[in-house]
Amino acid sequence: MMKAERTQQEYYTRTAHLYDDMHVHIDDEHYVALQYVSGLISQLGIASVLDVGCGTGRGIKYLLERNPEVRVHGIDPVKALLQQASGRNLIPANFMSLASGEALPFADQSFDASCELGVLHHVREPNRVVQEMMRVSKKAIFLSDENRFAHGKMFSRWAKLALCNLGIFRGAYFIKTRGKGHRWTEGDGLAYSYSVFDSFKVLSDWGDRVILIPTDNVKPQSRFHPLLTSFHVLLCAIRQQGPE
Repeated sequence: MMKAERTQQEYYTRTAHLYDDMHVHIDDEHYVALQYVSGLISQLGIASVLDVGCGTGRGIKYLLERNPEVRVHGIDPVKALLQQASGRNLIPANFMSLASGEALPFADQSFDASCELGVLHHVREPNRVVQEMMRVSKKAIFLSDENRFAHGKMFSRWAKLALCNLGIFRGAYFIKTRGKGHRWTEGDGLAYSYSVFDSFKVLSDWGDRVILIPTDNVKPQSRFHPLLTSFHVLLCAIRQQGPE
């Protein structure tokens, strides 16, 4: 395990008993995302969902309550979080597995859909997790996460977009963070600069349709919404027909 990953796991182990109070709030961006995900599950006839990085089980609990006919399973690499999910939030232990998103312990197309809620900005190589989600999913993938291009002053937003288009953002961010390549806050632990748009291309290749839904309370005032205006976005990749 790399030092950054170990630091992140130690943070969540240390704060697991405070996780819900710190990170789970009614009507926050992931709650909004789950409302849309729940509706799409019904509309698409999804019968099974994998929650990647399920933490203390917020996503599992929400989907089970609103889609009781759907099989929901969660994975997380932090044992203390799973213990909170089963002990505090009463998620059955057999609904969860101790595992990493970079190597999901499931066969190809084991689930109709997979989702993640605020996980990818904590991962050094987020598209490795997305590719694993693609591998185990048949019909849909849901990413509820950050969008770096809507953070900071407008000049900064355009600058980040330009650096990404030139393929040099990661190097610039490495310099900005003095060689760390990540940021640290006591409220969010170790995090990387990520946007759901970083995963747009790979998911548009996988699916037949990609839908972007802003999940924070921002009124669209630009043709570049949500790219440059919404810091939290739900990306839905839908596969209408499975592989031949």
